Amino acid sequence: MNFKQATDALLESITLEDLATAMGVSIQAVRQARAMEDKASHRSPPEGWESAVAKLAKRRARELARLSVQCIE
Repeated sequence: MNFKQATDALLESITLEDLATAMGVSIQAVRQARAMEDKASHRSPPEGWESAVAKLAKRRARELARLSVQCIE
């Protein structure tokens, strides 16, 4: 693994599209749930959002753990 590959992997992030897909909702629904509560566009978060966020966080943690091992070897 070279510097570019390692830093590309490190800087990858979870997108709104990833989050929406994990929750089974539209990107717009995620945006509305993330809006400030005092805004007219705010909506309640999708049901089950906690497990979707946890799943994505665990996936990203595994990716970063693999990256850290690859960089040490």
